[in-house]
Amino acid sequence: MAVPFRKVSKTRKRMRRSHNALEAVGTTKCPNCGEMIRPHRACPNCGFYKGKEVVSKDAE
Repeated sequence: MAVPFRKVSKTRKRMRRSHNALEAVGTTKCPNCGEMIRPHRACPNCGFYKGKEVVSKDAE
């Protein structure tokens, strides 16, 4: 079985894992209602996308 000849240092281990961090999801403001939404998706709050209603939200 293959075994590492030398111990991997803390620095080298951390450098290898430097790309594993989570990134915050980008959000934009809905031009219709002002809610923060993911870009290129219909607004879950008002149902608008690119100035048109694509998902009908019934009045509650």
